[in-house]
Amino acid sequence: MSGIVFIISAPSGSGKSSLTNELRKIVPGLEFSISYTTRDPRGSEQTGREYFFVPRAKFDEMIAADEFLEHAQVFGKCYGTAKRFVKEALQRGHDLVLDIDVQGAAQLKAKIPDAVSVFILPPSRKELQTRLERRNLSDNVAPAIIERRLKEASREIENFRDYDYILVNDNFETAVEQLRAIVLA
Repeated sequence: MSGIVFIISAPSGSGKSSLTNELRKIVPGLEFSISYTTRDPRGSEQTGREYFFVPRAKFDEMIAADEFLEHAQVFGKCYGTAKRFVKEALQRGHDLVLDIDVQGAAQLKAKIPDAVSVFILPPSRKELQTRLERRNLSDNVAPAIIERRLKEASREIENFRDYDYILVNDNFETAVEQLRAIVLA
């Protein structure tokens, strides 16, 4: 018996990780694939919980060893989904959620066409900018980086038609319930 792979994608600041984390709390038996990344942890993030934080050399070794089902470079940092996590969850018959960018989602959908994809949109560009500014205050991120993320968000949003479901995150509780309904359906 095999489970279902759910791909959750969104522009930076749309609430993808928050929605995914909440979904995992309310849907029993749903597994989460923890991605590998070369970026530094933010705030209270811990390796093995939000991401596996690895040096670029280790990430490159994993690419060379064909350990990733998908991998991409986003804002100068690398992210990847280990093949073994997906394989193990599906062998157990468990559903699996992947929180990945649009590049990774396209690669994964090509390899697992039955995967269910959900694209999360912010309610507006202004709200996305506000969220990015608020989130990045604690990280002391330069305004130029926020502007770059907004431009990238515009490019990512153009891919929404490639997804099975579109969810607008204008009210967090409503968006969580909509995401839950998609997964349970």
